[in-house]
Amino acid sequence: MEVPWAPQNETTVLQAGMAVLSDRLPTGWSVRSLSDKTVDARHDALWEVAAPDGTTVTLVVEAKRLVERRDIATLHEQLKDFTLTTSRNRGVVVARYLSPPVRKQLSDSGLSYIDTTGNIHLNVSRPGLYVTDRGAERDPWRGPGRPRGTLKGAPAAKVVRALLDHDRSWTIRQLVDFADVSTGSTYRVIEFLESEDLATRNSAGAVAIPDWVALLRRWSEDYGFVRNSRVTRWIAPRGLSNLMERGAGSAVQYAVTGTLAAVEWAPYAPARSAMIYTANAEQVAQLWDLRPADAGANVMLAEPQIDVVFTRTLQAASGLTIAAPAQVAVDLMTGPGRSPSEAEALIEWMTRNESSWRS
Repeated sequence: MEVPWAPQNETTVLQAGMAVLSDRLPTGWSVRSLSDKTVDARHDALWEVAAPDGTTVTLVVEAKRLVERRDIATLHEQLKDFTLTTSRNRGVVVARYLSPPVRKQLSDSGLSYIDTTGNIHLNVSRPGLYVTDRGAERDPWRGPGRPRGTLKGAPAAKVVRALLDHDRSWTIRQLVDFADVSTGSTYRVIEFLESEDLATRNSAGAVAIPDWVALLRRWSEDYGFVRNSRVTRWIAPRGLSNLMERGAGSAVQYAVTGTLAAVEWAPYAPARSAMIYTANAEQVAQLWDLRPADAGANVMLAEPQIDVVFTRTLQAASGLTIAAPAQVAVDLMTGPGRSPSEAEALIEWMTRNESSWRS
């Protein structure tokens, strides 16, 4: 559904939301506003949905121009008393636009939702009604100059890596200096993380991360080993063991990630391929005797768009330079084949041994 105008307040959000629901109800069903009745002053509207046989359900509606992840617990608390006491009530969040992560979390919390672009998920047990549809995947009214609602790009990667690699509270000035990112970019990243309930700020403005695993997973939605690099594929003709020997102590700039790096902390299975960041793939290939391959490659050389991958690298027992654990984890989460499973094993190790890698 194309919405040519932007609902400016809760009243217009409710009007547009009811239109979305009405358009998607099955034949013979209807919806009307119970404007002359109220359940609780905290709620914005009551809508009665009627089945063809006359049975009805009351939708207890909370209307918002904007819903962020941090709002969902409050919305659930506001609506639960009326949705748990009887099957004849159902809590529904109606908003101008709901992002995919917010829609998922609303569903996980047991709340139905409607946004004015056409995203809808309504599940009612009595009368039996299930309505789902997809609208816009991006906010059509987000104007230029506003925060992008994403962790894409170098500034976000640098700030996120700082927050992941160190267990501490930060002032904005400290983050700016440490991550080497502009003040404006740092504020935008932190404001976005706050909106996603991934960062908190105390009364003095100090930033803390309550759940680094959640932050890592959210970053993986916008960052990827392949997405954020120019990747070329090669064959190490003498195998990965020989490749590791050649790489150990090499003066060229590189950082091993993926399975070959994760084995340093959380061995999962024998490595079948190598994922390596380098500033110059052709130079590394020549020094390490790699051969280009269209098929059967066992080495991926990635020239990164974001040089944070070379930040806080470590030296493995083998002598290889390896990326930091948080970088290796996000690369595995977004890597090919069994890489996501290896990422989970690494994250488990990182959780158990947080003090050994997160200073």
